[in-house]
Amino acid sequence: MIRRRLIRKFLSRSSLALLVICATHLAAFDRTIFADDEVELGRLLYSDPNLSLNRNQSCATCHSLTPALGPGSDQPLSTPGFVDPESVHTSTPVSRGSVSGKFGALNAPSVGYAAFSPEFHWDPAERRFVGGQFWNGRAANLQAQAGQPVLNPAEMAMPSKWALVTRLKENSTYRQLFAQLYGLTLDGVEGNELASATNTPPAGVLAIYDAATQAISQFERDRSFSKFTSKFDFYLAGMTTLNSNELDGLSVFVVKAGCAACHTSDAGTDAQGHTTPPLFSNFTYHNVGLPRNVNIPGNPPVDLGLGGRPDIAATPGGTTQLGKHKVVSLRNVAVTPPYGHNGVFTNLEQVVHFYNTRDRLGRVDSNTNAGFGITGWPEPEVPQNLNVDLTGTLHLTTQEEADVVAFLRTLTDGYPETGADPSVPPGTPSPFANTAIPQIPARLAVTAPGTLLLSGHLGIDYRVEYSDSLSVTNFWEPLLTTRLLSNSLPILDTNWGRLPKRFYRAVQSP
Repeated sequence: MIRRRLIRKFLSRSSLALLVICATHLAAFDRTIFADDEVELGRLLYSDPNLSLNRNQSCATCHSLTPALGPGSDQPLSTPGFVDPESVHTSTPVSRGSVSGKFGALNAPSVGYAAFSPEFHWDPAERRFVGGQFWNGRAANLQAQAGQPVLNPAEMAMPSKWALVTRLKENSTYRQLFAQLYGLTLDGVEGNELASATNTPPAGVLAIYDAATQAISQFERDRSFSKFTSKFDFYLAGMTTLNSNELDGLSVFVVKAGCAACHTSDAGTDAQGHTTPPLFSNFTYHNVGLPRNVNIPGNPPVDLGLGGRPDIAATPGGTTQLGKHKVVSLRNVAVTPPYGHNGVFTNLEQVVHFYNTRDRLGRVDSNTNAGFGITGWPEPEVPQNLNVDLTGTLHLTTQEEADVVAFLRTLTDGYPETGADPSVPPGTPSPFANTAIPQIPARLAVTAPGTLLLSGHLGIDYRVEYSDSLSVTNFWEPLLTTRLLSNSLPILDTNWGRLPKRFYRAVQSP
């Protein structure tokens, strides 16, 4: 009954959104030989420790491709969580950097299902920010996110984009693939491993850096990060059943606790009418009142989240965003401790208990207090803009808390191999294996009369077309075809003034 209600609830409101997406993203990316080679380049870059200052850390260091050892045990968990395995194993809240003694200030979020987060934007209808990457959404998309840890002094600590390109030049495979995929010659760039961010880089550096971050983002769009092979997926497809605790937990999650208001549990449909599984996030931002984590090395200042970004703080109403952090997907949540943007919670039971009792349990001085989560919770680290509607006093019983945790554990991928379920034997493919993973769209911006900027998927051939009308019988005429080698590519239409209006679009060339 709940499964059918979830599907009907989504179908009643999804068609318009799909229409808008189809109308906006005029250029779709087909998975061709080009795509396979680009994903392979991204995989190599993602796992390469030579791209950190001391050649000791890669993206995979904090977003591991293999299962972590369980908390306090030496046994691997059932599936990768794409988080820092040291944090999982030892409950450390933040990750080590390439430089000894340096640590990040926030808990490394999972890369799993990150490709489904929409680009960061303001939703005028809902009057809230949505999407982006990182806890505060400061990277608009996966490409923008991929380049930031490399240059962060507390993470991979490369001093500049020029220094990073110098490291890329060392690798013959990189030299070959950058030339093959993007037409970029690494050998032609003068190397400078010590170049600082204040040094003006030579021609080619910025284009190579953009291509490298795009390749990493394409790897992160690979199906291996978004498997849809959890018990809940097979339940949603009618291929197995949930036990009584899991079913009760789903009901509490959706109805009594209202978790699904932000961690959306609705199924949907794609453009072909196929059911698509929920992502358990609406990718919005909230302040749920997490207490300060005094176990973070160096005791850094409290992170103000969305409202701590200078660009957001400068907007009207920017102070209303203080303390708000991104609603992350709950897929694979059981294998990604610790929890919260500051890693203050060590297990799922603690998280659910906090949401249930934040405002009625009492107070303790810090998360190191023996009574933490038992006799009380510390004050919220950011007291402004607290979510009081769906967090704080949920009136759940102890059994209902346990049932929610049981349900959350059904969101872990790899169920055919771990579930010992004759209905879903090992090797059973995901019932949602055809779920489309969002790709890089093409965009055209008119910067002046007759002047356009094209951005999109580097290395792909695009055909830019124009029309003087958007009537039903409109006819699109070619303006030019170009291989996109840099973002953003300026395009000039010398005949733009022939009629009062001219419309443009970019489509991927066959």
